[in-house]
Amino acid sequence: MSDDAYSYARAGVSIAAGNALVRAIAPLARATRRPGADAELGGFGGVFDPKAAGFVDPLLVAANDGVGTKLKLAIEWGRHDGVGVDLVAMCVNDLIVQGAEPLFFLDYYACGRLETAVAERVVASIAEGCRQAGCALIGGETAEMPGMYAGGDYDLAGFAVGAVERERLLTGAHITPGDVLLGLASTGVHSNGFSLVRRLAADKGWRLDRPAPFDQDRLLIDTLMTPTRIYVASLLPLLKTGRIKGLAHITGGGLLENVPRVLPAGCHASIAADAWEQPRLMAWLQAQGAIEPEEMARTFNCGIGMVAVVAPAEADSVAAALSAAGETVIPIGDVQAGERGCTVAGGPEDWSGRRAWSGMHLA
Repeated sequence: MSDDAYSYARAGVSIAAGNALVRAIAPLARATRRPGADAELGGFGGVFDPKAAGFVDPLLVAANDGVGTKLKLAIEWGRHDGVGVDLVAMCVNDLIVQGAEPLFFLDYYACGRLETAVAERVVASIAEGCRQAGCALIGGETAEMPGMYAGGDYDLAGFAVGAVERERLLTGAHITPGDVLLGLASTGVHSNGFSLVRRLAADKGWRLDRPAPFDQDRLLIDTLMTPTRIYVASLLPLLKTGRIKGLAHITGGGLLENVPRVLPAGCHASIAADAWEQPRLMAWLQAQGAIEPEEMARTFNCGIGMVAVVAPAEADSVAAALSAAGETVIPIGDVQAGERGCTVAGGPEDWSGRRAWSGMHLA
C-alpha cells in the first residue's frame, strides 16, 4: 500500500479486530440459548419467537440502560468481569417489576480503540448476566470510534425485551392500604451513585487496592465493583402465582423516588429505617461524606435493591419462597392511605437522623 493511501485502519479503526471479536463471543452467545431464540450472531438483526417461548397472548415490555460511571473504575482498575452483569441487571430488573419475563438482550459496546481481550471479558460478563436472567443474548453492536473516546475507554448500553401474558401485567392497580412492603437485599452499591463514590474516593484519598475499612477480607475496589443483583429467577415463579401486587427496582432516586412509582393514587409507602441494619459499606460511605440521610436515601439503595408489595395474608409465604430462592428478605414497612409518595422514619442516628424524610414521584 502506498504511504499516501488512506484506510480505515490508518484512521484508527480495525475491521479485522471487530471480526475477531465476533468470532470470539459467538460461543458466549450460544451458551445463552433459550426457547424462542437460537442466539446465533452475525446477521443484521436478532430474531425471537414468543410462541416458541410458550406465550399465548403476550404484551412485550422493553427496557434499556447503561452502567454509568462505575465503568470508570472498571477501566482504571481492570475490573471488566462484572460490569456486563450490571448492564443486564439494570435492564432485566426493570422488566420483572412489570411482571415480564426477560426474553432477549442486545448490547452496545463503544470504545476508542478495540482491545479484543477486554471486550471479550465484558461480553462474557454480559452473557453471564443473561444466563442469570434466563434471557438470550441475540445480538449487539461494537463501535470503535477514535476521537470520540480516549485510549482504553469504553461505554456500554443494553437493551432487553420481555413478555408477560396480558392479564398478568403488573401495574400496581390492586395495591391497597394495609399491604406489606418486603425489601430484598442488595449486593452493594449496584450501578447508581458512582459519580458521588468516585468524588469521595478522589477527595478522601481512598486506597482502593487495600482491604476495605469495613471488611478486611476484601479489597475496597472489589466491594465497590460487586455486580448488581439480578432478581428475575427468584421473582418470576411468584409473579406467575399472582401473589405479588407490585415491585419497585431501587435504582437512581433510591427508596424515596422508586417505591411511589408502583403505587396507585391514594396510597403512601411508609418505611421503617430501623427494620434493617444499613450495610457497612453504606454506613461507611455516609460517614466518609457526611452525607445527609435524605441524600443517602435518594442516591443509594441503602441495602435494599428491590421492594415487593404483597397482601398481609401473603407476606409470610412470599417471604419464605423468596428466602428459599436465595434472597435476603426484610419486611420494611407498609402501604397507608394518603397522597402518593414514600416516607422513611426511625432508625439509629447515623441512618435517619431521628426524623422522617419523604419523596414523591409525580409522573
